[in-house]
Amino acid sequence: MEHQDYKLSLELRIDFSDLDLYRHVNNLTFIRFMQSGRVNLWEATGLSEMYEEHNKGAILVSSHCDFQRSLYYPGTAIVKTKVAFLKNSSFGIDHIILNNDGEICARGHDVAACYDFNLNSTFSIPKELRDKLNRY
Repeated sequence: MEHQDYKLSLELRIDFSDLDLYRHVNNLTFIRFMQSGRVNLWEATGLSEMYEEHNKGAILVSSHCDFQRSLYYPGTAIVKTKVAFLKNSSFGIDHIILNNDGEICARGHDVAACYDFNLNSTFSIPKELRDKLNRY
C-alpha cells in the first residue's frame, strides 16, 4: 500500500468554516491542509528550530494540488507527507490527503528551498539536515 511510504501523518478536524457553497471542503482548505503537512515536516526535521536559532530555514518555491474526491463535514482529513527528492538547496515534498475511510481525496506536491534570511539567499542543504530529511 502506498500509504506506508509516507512517514509523517497528521489528522485534522474538518470545520464547518472549511466548506464552500456546495457543502464540501473548499479547494483552498486542501492547500491549507498541505501547509499543515509541510509544517509537520519542518518540525520533525528541525527546520523550525533552525529558523528560530539562526534565521535560516526553508521557503516554499511552488505548490500543486490535484483533487480526486470531495471531503465533507463532519469528518477528519488525514495528511500524509514524505520527502520526494533532495537536490543541492531544494527538496520536494509529496502529500496525500485521505478521508475517514482512508480514500485518497487529493495529492499534493511542494518544492521548498533552504533559505538564509540574513543573507536573502539560498544555501546548500547541510549534511545533518539532509540526513534528517532522508528519514522521511
